[in-house]
Amino acid sequence: MAAFTLPLLTSYGPHQENGTFRITFSKRLGRKLACHQTSPRGNMTATALVMDLPSFDILQQRSIHPESKTYALLLQECARSKDLSQGKGIHAHITHTGFQSDTFIGNNLISMYVKCGSLKDARQVFDEMPERNVITWNAMIAGYSGSGQDGAAVKLFCNLQQAGVRSNQSTLVSVLKVCKTVEDMEQVHALIIKTGFLLDVNVASCLVDVYVKCGEVIEARRVFDQMPERDVVSWTSMMAGYAQSELGEEALELLCQMKRGGIRPNHFTLASALTACAGQAAVEKGKALHAHVIKSGVDFDAFVGSALINMYMKCKSIEDAYKLFYKSSEQSVVSWSAMVAGYMQNGYAEEALIAFFRMQGTGSESNQFVLSSALSACADITAVKEGKQVHAHAIKIGFESALCLRNTLVTMYAKCKNIDDALQVFNEMNNRDSVSWTAMVSAYAQNEHGESALKLFCKMQRENITLDQSTFASAVGACASLGAAIERGKQLHASIIKTGFESAFCVRSSLVTMYAKCGSIEDAKEVFDRKPALDVVLWNAMIAGYAQHGYGEQALQLFAQMQCVGLKPNCITFVSVLSACRHAGLMDEGYHLFNSMISCYQITPTMEHYNCMVDIIGRAGHLNEAMEFINKMPVEADAMIWRTLLGACRVHGNLELGKYAAQRILELEPEDSAAYVLLSNIYSAAGKWDDRDDVRKLMDGRNIKKEAGHSVIEVKSQVHKFIASDKSHSQTAEIYSKLEELNAQMKNAGYVPDTNFVLHDVDEEQKEYRLCYHSERLAIAYGLISTPPGTCIRIVKNLRICGDCHTATKFISKIVQREIVVRDTNRFHLFKDGLCSCGDYW
Repeated sequence: MAAFTLPLLTSYGPHQENGTFRITFSKRLGRKLACHQTSPRGNMTATALVMDLPSFDILQQRSIHPESKTYALLLQECARSKDLSQGKGIHAHITHTGFQSDTFIGNNLISMYVKCGSLKDARQVFDEMPERNVITWNAMIAGYSGSGQDGAAVKLFCNLQQAGVRSNQSTLVSVLKVCKTVEDMEQVHALIIKTGFLLDVNVASCLVDVYVKCGEVIEARRVFDQMPERDVVSWTSMMAGYAQSELGEEALELLCQMKRGGIRPNHFTLASALTACAGQAAVEKGKALHAHVIKSGVDFDAFVGSALINMYMKCKSIEDAYKLFYKSSEQSVVSWSAMVAGYMQNGYAEEALIAFFRMQGTGSESNQFVLSSALSACADITAVKEGKQVHAHAIKIGFESALCLRNTLVTMYAKCKNIDDALQVFNEMNNRDSVSWTAMVSAYAQNEHGESALKLFCKMQRENITLDQSTFASAVGACASLGAAIERGKQLHASIIKTGFESAFCVRSSLVTMYAKCGSIEDAKEVFDRKPALDVVLWNAMIAGYAQHGYGEQALQLFAQMQCVGLKPNCITFVSVLSACRHAGLMDEGYHLFNSMISCYQITPTMEHYNCMVDIIGRAGHLNEAMEFINKMPVEADAMIWRTLLGACRVHGNLELGKYAAQRILELEPEDSAAYVLLSNIYSAAGKWDDRDDVRKLMDGRNIKKEAGHSVIEVKSQVHKFIASDKSHSQTAEIYSKLEELNAQMKNAGYVPDTNFVLHDVDEEQKEYRLCYHSERLAIAYGLISTPPGTCIRIVKNLRICGDCHTATKFISKIVQREIVVRDTNRFHLFKDGLCSCGDYW
């Protein structure tokens, strides 16, 4: 047999010109094959391949038959370089040489196709193999597992068992990694025990890790304790489980046991221990671990470095995190991510964005995690311009298609009130998951598109998209944003109970908020009381509900009870309880709470807290004191503060201070229609019609439109909207007839229209007519003719209810003997037996 020169094979395929096969090796692979195929005499064996191979017939004539090991090396090289086309060429040559039925070659083909990302070809090879061994099954299961096709992996594992093939270590590790439910894990766990592989440290460590990832820490510890031998992986997995479950003490105790057992922690172990310290906010223990890290010489490891930064950030030692980051010799994308995320966790969204853009300036590569943190920062401070820059950067570096990033983009645009951009990102997604749908439902709900949110939720149900607790919470939030959608809210509540999500804190909080915003504080209290929970968000929701309904004393009692059970109020709690004081006229209590927030709880007031105080003082008629409070604020008052003061000036008729407040608003927000309208109303109430006309002309000249007042009511899950003197409804005749009947009954009962609330220069008769057909009265009349006697009528008005309509609704509630709930921009009014829950203070 003649010796052949070893070729440099880099491609294989039919040569178009002479019908031969061309195969070219890479130099590296050529050296491998040279070592493998050289005979003891130093010559090449007959299995060597030449540069230009003749057709398969000529190969047979010359009796050149490559060995299976040669093909294996070729396929392994294709897998390493992910060269699918070369791999397919070699597969074709294998078929020609008759090796396709060889199990060893078949296994290597499956492995090559899997690593080149062609699962379809891998499965075809698998299905056509006449004989399979456990390695064959393992390669295919691992392929499905690695590509995220968990269901296919589990199904193939079941087929393996039915075929009577005995699983080995690799089989069990691969199938464990795709277990998503406790039931699946328990079945594989039982098989592990049955086959004796629980004694195998790799299998047992993987079992611990999978139980941990599914939140089954107790079961993970049970497996851990049964292991006759443990390596650093098993110790680290168990520690990570404790750290992720916020069982920091147990994680750190395990670290001590590990050291006593002579097992040296690696960088993953130390990172898990640092995570445990972060979860406990145990900065001193974290610093001790930091010293150990330095002593161990792994402080330069990027993974450990980011864990240290994360620990300091979560312990609110931002300065230590900053020093550590900027002292490090190499600032990797992981450490930059930890800094950006850390700033976000501590409420420093602007600093997070600065860090992100500084990172870009250094030329460091971004990843999807740091991009997500940067987008979250933009969402927090409604920085849509910067958000679009981050979005553009994500597109530029090829991360825009990452699902988690697209979901964050939807949320960012929604919080920045760019609902169209949020919808565009959502519509462009090819692989939406439950989080994507939930983000879009939430986006609609947050931007007052409640109907669109509920329609999308229904579409999720029709398309069998998985509904989780966040989805239900967002849908319930949509009902809350509508205000008048209590019927649909109750239907959703029934579905929540059926699916078992009612105990989830986010769902309960949403239900409390929904019932409160839909006017049923009793239902809100029932949900709150059903299962007491130490969750500050839930308590905040209930306090806010009492505040919206004007139940100041109940809100203060719940605030005191909250502290008694050991819950620490946060900045949102104080916004809610201060709102309760402003709706109930509790000025002294408001001052006390505001001062205690600063001195006792070290909470720095935000603009919302200052706004509550200005409202509390201004509503009580102490307008000069409110002005003094604004002047003493350590921050510059924004338009919201001046708008609140202007509203108080309108209520109490202070024209001069009102003009000053309006001037400040227009300096800050020249396009704000509310300032013009409030100032116009002040002039109208004072009878200064010329000044009122000047304001209106100024609005027209600047093309500023007043928001039209409207009221909505939901009847049989249908929302009906009315504007003043509206005659567009299909039942207009019946509505107006009912109103005329009510007007006559009210006048007989002593009602006298207060025409001071008609802010137009018209005669008295015309003023009375305008009052009779305000939008809230039309909605009430429709409710009366469309619902059974005794049914509570719930109205939502987009502006403040006028004083005359407030009086009229008290009369109507007594005449028809019904409860009428009106939610305006300020609060809820429950009218019953001729009285209102606000006590005429709103």
